[in-house]
Amino acid sequence: MSTDSAAVVIGDALIDEIHDAGGVRELVGGAALNVAVGLRRLGVETALIAMVGDDEAGDHIREYLADHGVRLIESVAPLGSSRAIVQRGSDGEPVYLFNEAAQRRSIRYSDEAREAIAQASLVAVSCFPFDVPAEVDALADAAGGARLAIDPNPRSGMLSDRDEFVRGFERLAADTAIVKVGADDAALLYDGDLDALRARLRGLGVRAVLATAGAEGAILETDAVTVHAPISALPGRVVDTVGAGDATLAAVAAGLVDGTPTAADDWQELLDRAMDVAAATVRAEGGLLRTPESLGESEKGVRGS
Repeated sequence: MSTDSAAVVIGDALIDEIHDAGGVRELVGGAALNVAVGLRRLGVETALIAMVGDDEAGDHIREYLADHGVRLIESVAPLGSSRAIVQRGSDGEPVYLFNEAAQRRSIRYSDEAREAIAQASLVAVSCFPFDVPAEVDALADAAGGARLAIDPNPRSGMLSDRDEFVRGFERLAADTAIVKVGADDAALLYDGDLDALRARLRGLGVRAVLATAGAEGAILETDAVTVHAPISALPGRVVDTVGAGDATLAAVAAGLVDGTPTAADDWQELLDRAMDVAAATVRAEGGLLRTPESLGESEKGVRGS
């Protein structure tokens, strides 16, 4: 595997323990891991900086990343690998219960990690503990000068201080290449107004904001243009929406690795493709990115190693 990566992703890697009518099963997951694997499946050489335990779960995570060609740069996990117990709420949406390792996640940046960040064309951050000032300080120091894409991706089961999370997120988000936010982020962090959040982020100097609103599609706003795309209609039923946001971010980030579009048509094409990828991804269980072209592929890799 190459030691040079066009993209680096920083954030979580974990085991999703799914509980439903079909029983209990485990999938390798985590928002940052999904983005990293998604980028690699879209042809981008990618490294993931994440906390992975020296345990059986960590071995599954390592093997899964190796299977998909993602370079893992590990941060020490003294409490073992992160795990999320996932159940369906009354509205059908997933409800997460995180173990202590996930709740107290921490990332430290080795020389290898810093070198990878310095060499990357784009550094994506997802599901990061923005409510821990020391973690934000460490990320700001390690990623200083990098071209950033950020998805705050807060989880209520891991969020200890909403106001501190907002401060940490906005500190890192200012002047980034792109920030992705969704209706759920707006509800959890900003009292629910996604349009107001988009305007707030643009006011902070974020150069592009990708706002996803579920069935209402997505809006991508830059200094030069604002484009909109509806959700994509593809054959087959929706199976699992968990990976939709990660797939959307991965698809947009893949289009930014080689530079930032300037024409409205190019931004529109990028957003349309991202919505197609998200629609394909939700037609299989788990967070593994799918493309419309790959819907006929086998199930290899969907459930991890």
